[in-house]
Amino acid sequence: MSNWQELGTPATTKSAQSEAGQSQYNKEESFYRNCRASYLAVFGTSLENITSKDQLCLALQQAGRNPSRMMLGKYWTPYTKKLNFDDFCEILKKEKPTDKNELIKAFRKIDLNNDGYISQEELYKVLTTKGEKMTCEEVQMIMDEADVNNDGKLHYNEFCRLFMMTIETSQKNAVGRLDADAKMKQQQFGSLTSLEWSPPTKSRLGVSQHSEIETIPRKGDAKLSIRPSTSRSHKTSVSSTFEMGATTTKSLKLSEPKMIKNWQHAWSKGCFFLDDDGGIVSHQYKLELQQTTNILLTIRPLNLSQNEEKLSPWMNVDTALYVLKDGDDSEALEVVCATELREKERFGWKGELRSGVYHVIPFTSGCKLKKQRKSVIHEAKLVHRENGDLMLTKEFRVALSDVFEVIDLDGNGLLSFEEYNLFELRTSGEKCDREAWAMCRETFDTKKNQLTRQGFMELNLMEANDRGGDPGDLWVTLESMGYNRALEMQEACPFMVDIYAENSKLKLTPISLEVGGSLLNSIICKIVTSKGEAKTIKGYNAIVIYNYKTETLITSVIENKSESNIIIHVNNEKSKNCVSSRGLSTFAMELSPQTTTVCQHVMPVDERREWIYNCTESIVT
Repeated sequence: MSNWQELGTPATTKSAQSEAGQSQYNKEESFYRNCRASYLAVFGTSLENITSKDQLCLALQQAGRNPSRMMLGKYWTPYTKKLNFDDFCEILKKEKPTDKNELIKAFRKIDLNNDGYISQEELYKVLTTKGEKMTCEEVQMIMDEADVNNDGKLHYNEFCRLFMMTIETSQKNAVGRLDADAKMKQQQFGSLTSLEWSPPTKSRLGVSQHSEIETIPRKGDAKLSIRPSTSRSHKTSVSSTFEMGATTTKSLKLSEPKMIKNWQHAWSKGCFFLDDDGGIVSHQYKLELQQTTNILLTIRPLNLSQNEEKLSPWMNVDTALYVLKDGDDSEALEVVCATELREKERFGWKGELRSGVYHVIPFTSGCKLKKQRKSVIHEAKLVHRENGDLMLTKEFRVALSDVFEVIDLDGNGLLSFEEYNLFELRTSGEKCDREAWAMCRETFDTKKNQLTRQGFMELNLMEANDRGGDPGDLWVTLESMGYNRALEMQEACPFMVDIYAENSKLKLTPISLEVGGSLLNSIICKIVTSKGEAKTIKGYNAIVIYNYKTETLITSVIENKSESNIIIHVNNEKSKNCVSSRGLSTFAMELSPQTTTVCQHVMPVDERREWIYNCTESIVT
């Protein structure tokens, strides 16, 4: 995981680096402008999600890419439900635009006479029998467009020229529409300005303050607007810097009560899983308290490694718990507490909770748990044959044992119907009915009507036998549990929730496995807007920037109080030893009118070192 650009440069190179930095900034601005133009040529707003493979294909074509079935399958898997604008930008970074020379080079391989033409018969033969095979109708459509002389031949140099011209024209038209829309907005809302975080005045390290930053208008002030005052001067950017110290054992605050051994204790395992669309799925819980009592609740990553000297790779993932009051309407749920105290990898909260029923929602920021881009050199074998019989390999059995450990939420060494059902929901998207569970108990090794670890192995072996040794479905299960093709769990983080009550019986029950989504966004926004520092840019009092920081996490939230959509460009490039939940040093986001949303979470890459957070948010017109 690489750090963002280091701060501080020798004076002799500042000018050159400034020019290089400006050039890079201009390139990124142009890239995101083209991304947005392409996206808006297909969708009404960049807030709208891509919800089908066909939509993804259309948007990629609009951006000058030539998506093959293989490319589309890479980004739209059977488990993909949606992709957002940020995902689209990431795809465009990886997939380069169609190149005319590459196209001509490909055609020349078919042009056996090297005369610049390809006959209709040659084109049919290649396109319908090799690679990603096309239908005869699709080939005929190409010939109808490309055979300008109606002689049954494709003049491929001319075809490539027209093809590239069509792409360029389409992109220019899209950018033109975007610019026209921007001019209209500029007439409504004024010229470009910039927003940037400003830290609290009690920050222990140096902070640059700027007169352009204003605090939130008080109730009763003039009507909110994102139109700047013409009587005031404006800068295109406002700079402020957070310098955060290294985390030490002295700064860790979570400690257990002295008599905690006498307290009632409930616990459960759980897991964070990364979805294809970047969402994070986790187990969620119901907590029942019979009496008002003092509570200690904690969450920590769960180590599955059998090697004491080598911990599981997810042990540095940040975790948290939000406790909400129970209610029929999720919008009415009230945040009661959140785990902000810390001891090493364990986060916790201490305080009093009244008797009643609560929702317990685990959370991770996505700074440390994110999609892995490292390619797997050697794919592990899952099954092999011994004397003609299909067997699970040793490596696969080890992985399955760890999967069993994760889904055995109560840790009793057995899988109940409820535990297995959550596993099925994660791996297949469907619930296991009682009839199927009864057959499972009859077929595989069980104890107390629950599936044993051996029974779980037998179930997976039967699945392999049902497919004649084809491991395809087994890989689907493993990948949904966070494994890569080398049988490494890299896109999941098992965790442990512990809750102690001083004077009350308690019960902790896993109730679902789902994405936090809008509920978590709402929870975090409420906390950050109530506890964080709020600032506005001079003249743009309808756009409010909130920043809330703990020792190892900074969360930024943006509120759009105006009646218009706004586009925010976020730049973290001057930060040091930082990683963002967005996975990008620069990105763009669109906010609907009268909405508040999480912009990003930021953490240090290495907590043992100081880290510097410098973030600039610009309103894009």
